Amino acid sequence: MSCDESGRRLTMFVRAIKDISAIRGIRTIGAIGAIGAIRTIRAIGEGSPELPLDLARVGARRRREATAAFLLAASAVLYNAWVLEFPLPTGLDPRHSYVSELYAADQPFRPLFGGIEILCAVLTSVGAVLARGSATGPWARAGWLAVLGLGLSSLADVLLPMSCAPSLDPGCEAVHPWHTVTSALAHFFVFASMGLLSLAGGVERPRLPLVRRWGPRVLGLALPAAVGTVGPLFGRPGWHGIPQRTHLALVGVWFALLAAELARSAARYPTRYATPEPAERGYPTRGSTV
Repeated sequence: MSCDESGRRLTMFVRAIKDISAIRGIRTIGAIGAIGAIRTIRAIGEGSPELPLDLARVGARRRREATAAFLLAASAVLYNAWVLEFPLPTGLDPRHSYVSELYAADQPFRPLFGGIEILCAVLTSVGAVLARGSATGPWARAGWLAVLGLGLSSLADVLLPMSCAPSLDPGCEAVHPWHTVTSALAHFFVFASMGLLSLAGGVERPRLPLVRRWGPRVLGLALPAAVGTVGPLFGRPGWHGIPQRTHLALVGVWFALLAAELARSAARYPTRYATPEPAERGYPTRGSTV
């Protein structure tokens, strides 16, 4: 064998070795990339179970929140339908009468005000049920249950009305046992909802910045207003109408606040669930230690 032929064979052998090494390198890189992709997919899936694999459920949740926002916004208006007493000849003095006297059993405008109250209670209850379906934390779920309790108590308030209007009829008892119980329950549930949802807005995900910021302030104003309405229960009637109507206006503000929070949440669902934050995927964030 000549030296030239030996050199050519050696050159071909070296090229073959290089080609095999290149192929193995490509396969190795591909394997590493595949493993990395699998790990990334697993990390994302574990950190955010509601990723695009379940867009139908995300869309349904968005629709629930949007519907609940609309219902609670309507409730905010209907809850203060007592303002209709000003243009209507109810005969009641807003300064010294309870709003529930507008739909007392013997009052001429009971069908109007009682019907509005029933509609408001139904809308509030349905909105609470829809919103609770989107709540993820225990405090938020308890808060929406309290809103549901408020709606049901308001409904019972109309179905178990005062028999007459104490501010118009001196012989009418200001305290009606069953109506007093339903009214007390309504107050309990409204304050419970304010406290629970305000707490949830600060410690649970998703955050509720509007409720977290304004909820405690509404609660701080509504509570003393409600206390100012109990004079007739202790034999001291008069001027309780003003704090009660102030309280009802603040409850309307609370409903509007909840509606705004739900509408805000529904509007940001697509981006929030399609691209989870690093912390939600289980990855370290800037400034954190591993």
